[in-house]
Amino acid sequence: MFKKILIANRGEIACRVIKTARKMGIATVAVYSDADRNALHVKMADEAVHIGPPPANQSYIVIDKIMDAIRQTGAEAVHPGYGFLSENMKFAEALEREGVIFVGPPSPAIEAMGDKITSKKIAQEAGVSTVPGYMGLIADADEAVRISDQIGYPVMIKASAGGGGKGMRIAWNAQEAREGFESSRNEAASSFGDDRIFIEKFVTQPRHIEIQVLADKHGNAVYLHERECSIQRRNQKVIEEAPSPFLDPETRRAMGEQAVALAKAVGYTSAGTVEFIVDGQKNFYFLEMNTRLQVEHPVTELITGIDLVEQMIRVAAGEPLPFAQDDLKINGWAMESRLYAEDPYRNFLPSIGRLTRYRPPAEVVEATHVVRNDTGVFEGGEISMFYDPMIAKLCTWAPSRGEAIEAMRVALDEFEVEGIGHNLPFLSAVMDHPKFVSGDITTAFIAEEYPEGFGGATLPDDELARVAAAASAMHRVAEIRRTRISGRLDNHERRVGENWVVFVNGREIPARIRADRDGATVAVNGRELRVESDWKPGQTLARLVVDGRPLVMKVDKIPAGFRLRTRGADLRVQVRRPRTAELVRLMPEKLPPDTSKFLLCPMPGLVVKIAVAPGDEVQEGQALATVEAMKMENILRAERKAVVKSVNAEAGQSLKVDDVIMEFE
Repeated sequence: MFKKILIANRGEIACRVIKTARKMGIATVAVYSDADRNALHVKMADEAVHIGPPPANQSYIVIDKIMDAIRQTGAEAVHPGYGFLSENMKFAEALEREGVIFVGPPSPAIEAMGDKITSKKIAQEAGVSTVPGYMGLIADADEAVRISDQIGYPVMIKASAGGGGKGMRIAWNAQEAREGFESSRNEAASSFGDDRIFIEKFVTQPRHIEIQVLADKHGNAVYLHERECSIQRRNQKVIEEAPSPFLDPETRRAMGEQAVALAKAVGYTSAGTVEFIVDGQKNFYFLEMNTRLQVEHPVTELITGIDLVEQMIRVAAGEPLPFAQDDLKINGWAMESRLYAEDPYRNFLPSIGRLTRYRPPAEVVEATHVVRNDTGVFEGGEISMFYDPMIAKLCTWAPSRGEAIEAMRVALDEFEVEGIGHNLPFLSAVMDHPKFVSGDITTAFIAEEYPEGFGGATLPDDELARVAAAASAMHRVAEIRRTRISGRLDNHERRVGENWVVFVNGREIPARIRADRDGATVAVNGRELRVESDWKPGQTLARLVVDGRPLVMKVDKIPAGFRLRTRGADLRVQVRRPRTAELVRLMPEKLPPDTSKFLLCPMPGLVVKIAVAPGDEVQEGQALATVEAMKMENILRAERKAVVKSVNAEAGQSLKVDDVIMEFE
């Protein structure tokens, strides 16, 4: 076995590999850019080597710099994680020349499967069902439009060397095909150094289901069942689960056997993933093979009990797989929610800044449930604009799908993140969505269920009543404490009153509180709800039992009440005395400023292109500007017909959130 491994990556996956290596007694080497000097993976590793400036193309994907780090530290093997150099054949060959083991597949397999065009041709030859499309190289946007017209819309435009949702666009007409080709090619060149593009038919009502495979150097290969990855936004996975709620045993076996056959056809070793698109009749089509560890691998580990990183290391060291296909059973159900530094209230645009609060839920391993959080950040750390916006992967396991979802709901409510925009509210909302709960999902779930974006979850009346009861009881506790501090207590007790009015979601809910030694009973909407909690003022997380059921809320103090966040809802809850409530009704409402005549930059980023000039008349939906952030190009479009009055930004300029890009007449 190896004595020292270098991890050619950063963030949560570097931390993940370090944990397994440490368990195996293997020393680890981290590499880091200027932006990651104080990163968690650097602190966790036994050694760390600086490799350059923040941009990945000047540090993490520069092969010579990684090779220098290997020579400096004497690492015997390299784990590439995912992204960066994980599917780079030249990197694998460079390691081979140096006599260093690549913890991944052999370079010919990377070449064959890492290129999506080549992999489709090989899959067809191996008898694997594939999606109709054009596998040749596409010279320019005009050719992309001609090919798309021939295949028939909608089409998927994809970077040949792509991954992680980058370099991918869906086009429903010729104009979108032209724009999509140009954006995909730009993203591919920026992220992968390879701007080759191919086009295939986009299957409607699809589910994204992938098979995890594992193969050793002794001819053994198995599949570790499937993962459902249909909850996606802009082709970027958001929530994954294992197994799929859609597959039956026969389809699972057929997909698994095809995945293994494909792996064997290219002499594959190590962990890899064969991705399929599955229609409503359970017909499945090969999409691509990822010749690396997947982001969502924890859910497979949770239902199989197999540490995939450990098996990758053991396979790389020449050991045979310690299990056969018949040994791999499905145990329970696992969920993964990807926590992204992106603002769901701004159409999921990237967010950067300092994590002023980062408190994940406690990790748990019990017979009834598991909570696991794979992360690469810490409280006080900086979220950089240079890398992927994912900051954690929250996973839960339970014996059934319903129980795994409930465990995820509680874990999401307990996850505290402040200082940046993040998608925790959206993840919570999905966990409560009836379609997701039923398993009736496709890759169009987010687009169909949130067509206008995400504006926060709306709690049902019974849940709102529980929140009102909880807020009343919490306000009473806060009032008692405030009075104690002021010294206005008689015999160390004070009657704070029983009758209150709770203002929440534009509604007024009368509440009557009767407190006792163990909690309070609150009369709300004709119901008496028992509230039990040990919450104290100043605590940012409240764990309560209301009406016999758990209620977890993030808490911030505001005048006369609280900002409460639970189950994806962000609520300003104010608790007032009845007389004060009467007076509040007379107060005028403060309206937000009118920004309808401005195009504001929705996230920190770099202006790639300004598509219009002063005096131009623009139509609804017309592209106005392109801003790049976290390696993704975002096209900003006109919301309505207008005339451009002035343009305040230019290509190459860095902008902050809400900087004015242009003004309209």
